[in-house]
Amino acid sequence: MARYFGNVELGGIELFCLAAEQGSFTRAAQAAGISPAAVSRAMGRLEARLGVRLFVRTTRSLRLTDSGQTYLQHCQGALESLKEVERELSGAQQQPAGTIRLSVPTTYGHARILPLLPAFQRRYPQVRFDIHVGNRNVDLMAEGYDLVVRARPPADSGLVARPLEQAELVVVASPEYLATRGAPQNLGNLDDHQCIQFLLPRTGRHVAWLFMENGQETAMLTRGDYQCQEDVSAGIQLARAGAGLYQTYRFMVEAQLAQGELHEVLQPYAGCARPFSLLYARDRLLSQPVRLFIDYLLDSVPQVNH
Repeated sequence: MARYFGNVELGGIELFCLAAEQGSFTRAAQAAGISPAAVSRAMGRLEARLGVRLFVRTTRSLRLTDSGQTYLQHCQGALESLKEVERELSGAQQQPAGTIRLSVPTTYGHARILPLLPAFQRRYPQVRFDIHVGNRNVDLMAEGYDLVVRARPPADSGLVARPLEQAELVVVASPEYLATRGAPQNLGNLDDHQCIQFLLPRTGRHVAWLFMENGQETAMLTRGDYQCQEDVSAGIQLARAGAGLYQTYRFMVEAQLAQGELHEVLQPYAGCARPFSLLYARDRLLSQPVRLFIDYLLDSVPQVNH
């Protein structure tokens, strides 16, 4: 195999990452123990080799160009992968250590994922977590996340999807609502009821309700005077207060059903579920803590399909 990088070029890549992180050639030079002029020359050689500008430099500031941002993301990942391999081969990392960057949706994160983290951290006390909890679909690669949990299959073929759970759906209402309006006996009755709506954050469309009818999954658009965004649990609170019917995940309302605060309706049409999956980049070398955490989640989260 012919050499592609020289020692000077590899050192220049490290200095480039350091300068980008520090936001200054001078601070990068201090951290590397060399002169600012040496850093500047190394950046000049790197830009000449690539044929693009990586930095916009003024007397007061240093910032990355768009090309520089792209190059930084890939360089950081490549250098971290090399470090990880060397740590594992040298046996220097006997105890897993490092930070796991994780993004989880609000509902599933609170109910399923977050309660599992302390036990993992007690097992591996040198592992830290940087957690994003929200319904915004983060860009796993561009934003530097190791793992993402999502409720729908990824469109990006560059991501690996590991199934976590098929989360069963249920339609619920409060005893007070059912005493006033009665319980729907079939899907056609839904037109006569207040059906609490949830809007998909990406499209702004109402989430269709799913039912099993004659052995087939049926998607229905329902109607109602209440619609919620961002927080799925808001619909549960409205249902508890008597606002109407609501379809949600069974794991979200198990306690309320057991305590009689909510009642399940349309049981003959139940049986539908939505999948939750754990996603990570196909071509990224996973660190030891991330690999251990993947195995831990797959063993710990309810495995309806396994």
